[in-house]
Amino acid sequence: MLRILLSLLFTLAMFTSPSLRAEQDVVVPIVAVSQLTNTQDKISRLQQTIEQESLLLLQKKGEQRAFTEYRINDKSSELHDKIGQLIAAPDADQQYLVALVQSQMAFLEKVETYLDDQIMAMRLGVSQEDDSKIILAISQREFERDHYLKAQLTTLQWAETLDMDVSIQLQKLTEFMLERADQFDSLVHYTQHKLQKSVAEASSAGVDITPEQKANVMALKERLEHSSSTLAVSAAILETLGQDVAQFKQTLFSVSGDITQDVLNFSVASNLLQGWAKVIKDQTINNGPSLTFKIVVFLFILFVASLVAKIVTKIIAKTVRASKLQFSQLLQEFFISLSSKVVFAVGLLIALSQLGFELGPLLAGFGIAGVIIGFALQDTLSNFASGMMILIYRPFDVGDLINAANVTGRVSHMSLVSTTIKTLDNQRLIVPNNKIWGDTINNITAEHQRRVDMTFGISYSDNVEHAETILKSIVEQHPKVQAHPEPMVKLHTLGESSVDFIVRPWVTPDDYWEVYWDITREVKIRFDAEGISIPFPQRDVHIYQK
Repeated sequence: MLRILLSLLFTLAMFTSPSLRAEQDVVVPIVAVSQLTNTQDKISRLQQTIEQESLLLLQKKGEQRAFTEYRINDKSSELHDKIGQLIAAPDADQQYLVALVQSQMAFLEKVETYLDDQIMAMRLGVSQEDDSKIILAISQREFERDHYLKAQLTTLQWAETLDMDVSIQLQKLTEFMLERADQFDSLVHYTQHKLQKSVAEASSAGVDITPEQKANVMALKERLEHSSSTLAVSAAILETLGQDVAQFKQTLFSVSGDITQDVLNFSVASNLLQGWAKVIKDQTINNGPSLTFKIVVFLFILFVASLVAKIVTKIIAKTVRASKLQFSQLLQEFFISLSSKVVFAVGLLIALSQLGFELGPLLAGFGIAGVIIGFALQDTLSNFASGMMILIYRPFDVGDLINAANVTGRVSHMSLVSTTIKTLDNQRLIVPNNKIWGDTINNITAEHQRRVDMTFGISYSDNVEHAETILKSIVEQHPKVQAHPEPMVKLHTLGESSVDFIVRPWVTPDDYWEVYWDITREVKIRFDAEGISIPFPQRDVHIYQK
């Protein structure tokens, strides 16, 4: 609403000034470039639209008035942009630009007067009981003024590019901004102090907090946001005008806590360091002895907690490794690791209580943080849950040869989130537990016996009984082939170019590949010695010549 009324003032000023209208009537035909002419035409149309809508504004109500206010506001912003485009154009008419800038400067002066009158009326027209509401309303109005102050600075910069003498206006703006920044610097500190006090009162009230207390905290937060934003705008304008704004940026830093590149200049940083050093010095003098004693007690409790954790770890290790419990090695390592961490965590909480930390709010904070972290680390929690399922159902143990998640190797270590597997070529792979639990798990060494499946082919011209006798002899003579179950040697298929035998001896899982390789080698040697051929694919090519 404020911006609409100010735009109305601007429009009326533009169209009621005879000298300005005369200048426009003279200057507009001078522009020769079509683009500049189009921009001037748009400016004229925008001025007419704003004037027409402004005259009808007070006659409308409800949604129609709201739409008209929005339209005037939108057209006023567009008008300002068009003037900026015209200023940047290289071939724009100088006199026309000077007239536009002068009209903008006159408009902004009227804006300043209007805002001062509005704020003064707000201060004088309300009872003392509504002081907090008045300060909030004034901060909101000043927040709206920031837009016009930035526009005023831009307009003065336009005037300088047009060689207009605006030194008095710049000096006046600088003095006004210094006073304004100092005022809002104090208001930010005051509001911050009030907000901290209100938050403390609301926290102490707990579940008995009143709606008035909640409303007061929200109002103070809004006021602090507006005041700090206004102070930031004031600091930015003053910095553009070449003024020292270190004090104001330090105040903004104390409110936001954000270290930006603007804050990291030397003067701001030195002021902050001096303040921190003074606080540390005062705290050391006033609370040094008691704080030192608390730190000693804190460290002593941590030392005792670490010793107790080691003792508990040894006791738990002996307990879970007892043969009667029959825990898997993975589960044993889990209990041993968990026991030490739990004992140390309890000791840490006790130690923190000696430093003055309240354990109740601290644990509640951990609970809230746990919920937040849980949403952020859903994949990690999925791995954790999968790890627990693996520990409970024990599909494999440390040292087992497994095939899971497209990885084959021996399990060397497992945590609650991942499993470490050493492949047969001695690579170490760390696989997330949810990949393993969500896939087929093949525990190769879970059973005490494993069958070796091999196929050997002979030629159709070879003696089948003789070949079968040789294969049985080779299998039975191997020292690592088990007698029970009995090895199988059978004629299996009649292939396209060979007669195929299957050879299936039983071995321990660790001897699988050694038996496979030994029998394959021995079959080749014996077949060659006995004159039995091992066929391979052949193709006869016949060439006919006519």
